[in-house]
Amino acid sequence: MTSTVDQVTAPVAEHGEGPVWAPEWPGVRWVDMLAGDVLELDGGEVRRHHVGSVAAALRPGVAGGVVVAVERGFALADATLADVRPLGELWSDPGIRMNDGGCDPDGRFYCGSMAYDETPGAAALYRLDPDGAITTVLTGVTISNGLAWSPDGGTAYYVDTATGRIDAFDYTAAAGLTHRRPVVTIPADVGSPDGLTVDAEGNLWVALWGGGAVHCYAPGGAQLARVALPVTQVSACTFGGDDLSELYITTSRQGVEVGTQPEAGALFRVRPGVRGMPPHRYSGC
Repeated sequence: MTSTVDQVTAPVAEHGEGPVWAPEWPGVRWVDMLAGDVLELDGGEVRRHHVGSVAAALRPGVAGGVVVAVERGFALADATLADVRPLGELWSDPGIRMNDGGCDPDGRFYCGSMAYDETPGAAALYRLDPDGAITTVLTGVTISNGLAWSPDGGTAYYVDTATGRIDAFDYTAAAGLTHRRPVVTIPADVGSPDGLTVDAEGNLWVALWGGGAVHCYAPGGAQLARVALPVTQVSACTFGGDDLSELYITTSRQGVEVGTQPEAGALFRVRPGVRGMPPHRYSGC
């Protein structure tokens, strides 16, 4: 991969995560997770919208709203993120928070959790249906991270970072996620898999926490490309821009020694020569 990586913003996030593009928004949105803020790029300006003590993940709604995962549950918001309505806490343990998620092709929003101290097996993956019903989809998770679907909607790709893998599930609306199997195993010295997205050709783009890069893999597991970044804590990526040809990449300052990596926490962008897909939307707002 020889495409130029551009730094789009200053290091505005302590822990940048979860970028999402929707054409009706001013630009890409992402989270400064532990600040509880959704960030929004409008031209050269970054705006902040505070949504709670934690802002874990968000997706656009089919009716113009926004669904957000907050510290211990879900919330619905208007398009401007000025009116945020929490849906209640799913657990009371203050040592666990939401972390990352996405929508399935049938308009349901998922988000998975993690323990602040990364306790193995303490987390889960939850699903919010359009009618507000909530289902626990997976248990025994350690750090629930990227979740995205293949172009035909029949396969979901999922990261529990502690496994060092990207796993695939079969997906149907009726059965949900079934037949879990590993697709990509990433060596520990390369980095830990974090957020991911899928391009229009069905290839997987995964951020490597601690690895200073985004890797692209074929659905069969072969590595196709590597995008190198000037910081180690690369957290997530998504395709955006008018033709979905720009890969936006979030980064973090967590675990970075003070005085090093001055770009850590910035938003980056690369044009990798492929296009992404529009995000699946939540049908409940």
